[in-house]
Amino acid sequence: MTEAITVTELNTRVKGLFGATPALQNVWVVGELSNVKRYTSGHYYFTIKDPGSEIRAVMFRSSRARLDFEPADSMKIQAFGRIDMYVERGSYQFIVETMRASGTGSLYLQYEQLKHKLEAEGLFAAARKRPLPRYPKVIGVVTSPTGAVIHDIITTTRRLFPADILLAPAQVQGEGAAASVVAGIQLLNRAGVDVIIVGRGGGSIEDLWAFNEEPVARAIAASKVPVISSVGHETDFTIADLVADVRAATPTAAAELAVRNKQEILRQMDDDTRRLNKALTRKVDLMRSRFSVLDSKLDPKRARERVDLLAMHLDELSSRLGAALNAEVGRMHKRYAAAAGRLNPAVLALLAAKRAGTATASARMEALSPYSVLSRGYSFVAGADGRAITSVKKLRVGATVTVRMRDGRAEAEVKKKVISE
Repeated sequence: MTEAITVTELNTRVKGLFGATPALQNVWVVGELSNVKRYTSGHYYFTIKDPGSEIRAVMFRSSRARLDFEPADSMKIQAFGRIDMYVERGSYQFIVETMRASGTGSLYLQYEQLKHKLEAEGLFAAARKRPLPRYPKVIGVVTSPTGAVIHDIITTTRRLFPADILLAPAQVQGEGAAASVVAGIQLLNRAGVDVIIVGRGGGSIEDLWAFNEEPVARAIAASKVPVISSVGHETDFTIADLVADVRAATPTAAAELAVRNKQEILRQMDDDTRRLNKALTRKVDLMRSRFSVLDSKLDPKRARERVDLLAMHLDELSSRLGAALNAEVGRMHKRYAAAAGRLNPAVLALLAAKRAGTATASARMEALSPYSVLSRGYSFVAGADGRAITSVKKLRVGATVTVRMRDGRAEAEVKKKVISE
């Protein structure tokens, strides 16, 4: 009967075979680094690959101390070490004892060549970058329908500011991925979305390579609506990131860029409302002040008060004029009486003529007094502004006028007017 052994025993035997096979010990392996990760322990885990195959590898901290360079993705190297079995997982790996750089990886060279080509054409220029819409109604997403990207975007937009999400399912890794992403971008453009998010999770340069291909870059540049790229993690940078209008480090960050926070919008609305209320209050106060000034000028009562003040001023001037004339005449009479005895008849005749002239002037001055005219039965008609109305043409039927007479004034309404030819 064949012996039955445990899985651990089987893997242990394989590990022993690896260790006992000289061809698998102390060998140089030529390849390209990928998925390089350094842990806090100081150990490095990575993949060594060539166009036909790949193998997982590890370099322990003690061996890393021998290197004079930092291992990185896409770096071509020659690694010296041995094959060993990781019993717990049943997988074998290449234990790297030392390593030397031998050039740049082919994928990295392709990346740099395409990058320089598109940059020379202006596809990375800031001037062609379009601003994102402030309030998108429909957000298009090009990504895998089963990955975490679409879930993160839906969750984030629902929390911030709900918007319709239109998914264009796409293959984001492997053969045919680039064509699938291009088709998704074109489909969403035809669907009329407001903004497009193109993304996937992190990975090696091979995993992300679809977003480093020229067709994807040109599809993003040709998009009618702005494109947000969210490819890989924060440290990953693809050609798609450089061409896109905006680059987001993660799918969550992409969603945060696509929509605004509703709480932020509400705060802004409150601020705008307060500023508007203040502006309206200032405007109303200014208009009220101007209306008060105009009201004081147009109030009929104020107009009548102004007419009364003008009439009182006119009375005062007339009284002062009469008193001055009487005083002057009295002084002249006294002078004439004192000099009458000393003057000859010719002088007396001249004085009599002067006296008569003075009396005539006094009579004329008295005749010019408004109140002398009013005492003879005439009246003075004034408008609302207190000014005299000298023509019937200036009257308006229905208007109120002030009629001033010798002993007072009266307000009258114009019922009819007749213009003399």
